[in-house]
Amino acid sequence: MVVPDSPVALVGLFLVGVVLVIWCVEVFIEAVAQSAVSLGISGFFLAVVLAGVDLENAVLGVTAAFVDLPALALGTVFGESLFVLAVAVGLAAILVPFRMDVPRAYLLMLVLVPLPAFALSIGGTIDPLEGAALLALFVPLLAYIFWHESRSETTYLLSEEVTEVVDIEPRAAGEAPDGGNEPDGLVRTDVDLDIDEFVPSFERRSGHFNLGVAVLAVVGMTIGSGITVVSAEGIFVAFGISELAFGATVLSFIASIEELALTVEPVRQNRPELAVGNVVGSTVFYMTANVGLIALLHPVGTGGDVLTVHWPFLAASLLIVTAMLARGRVTRVGGIALFGLYVAYWLANYL
Repeated sequence: MVVPDSPVALVGLFLVGVVLVIWCVEVFIEAVAQSAVSLGISGFFLAVVLAGVDLENAVLGVTAAFVDLPALALGTVFGESLFVLAVAVGLAAILVPFRMDVPRAYLLMLVLVPLPAFALSIGGTIDPLEGAALLALFVPLLAYIFWHESRSETTYLLSEEVTEVVDIEPRAAGEAPDGGNEPDGLVRTDVDLDIDEFVPSFERRSGHFNLGVAVLAVVGMTIGSGITVVSAEGIFVAFGISELAFGATVLSFIASIEELALTVEPVRQNRPELAVGNVVGSTVFYMTANVGLIALLHPVGTGGDVLTVHWPFLAASLLIVTAMLARGRVTRVGGIALFGLYVAYWLANYL
């Protein structure tokens, strides 16, 4: 692949790659979802997987690790984790403060799931064997969520509810999903974060046709991620930015825009349990399977800024989010604090 020398051209190429990856991921999700319905695959299983696994981050991270840029890959893990916790939850809290009871098990999972990766980071490197262990940890955690949801009266990851959130119908401000008024304490805003309008619908296609589309989408993801990673390397070399900082800020910020919709829209739709499900599922995925897969492909250095910048900011964001959820109140004050943390995180990466 011929990489342009101009910084402007590099930035343009980078954006093209990111847009291609995000669009192909959305097409992939839509095709797999419709294929699952057509072929009789469990919608509940599908909902859990699609809520918990961030394919954009995985594809970009794996590509970066594969071409010997593990720091860039690790940066996307921290950057997207911070984006979900600080920006997505923070914006939801500022726009639509909400109340809800979160199962204690999920609160404990939020706090405890990063500890294995953190413990391995202290040694200065996460090697392939340790990466395989983190990757394997994702499976029992996902299984536990299945088990907990199946025995709970309140399910957090129903496929039909996920569909309603993705396929949002416009309605008047203040009108609830059932046509009534908003519950007390919720203030509907007119912010529209639906990014799926450019994704074709495969609802009336056969299951096998949709599987074929999913395969083509994977090819598109691969091409887009290759363009993104190669151009990203040219950008941080041209501007003298470390690959870890670039991955944690610019790359992860752009690739995580859809997390705003996945977190804010459920709250606006008076379904905060879906937002919490996204936060919990994403954190579990990032801190186990995502880090593990990257380390499995290439040993990842975890000294320096990883321990002094990235882990402390992640821990602070997790504590604020968990504390609000434990109290059952996600407030504007907490949202502002989370936004402030994210701004400070960007500054810490470049100062």
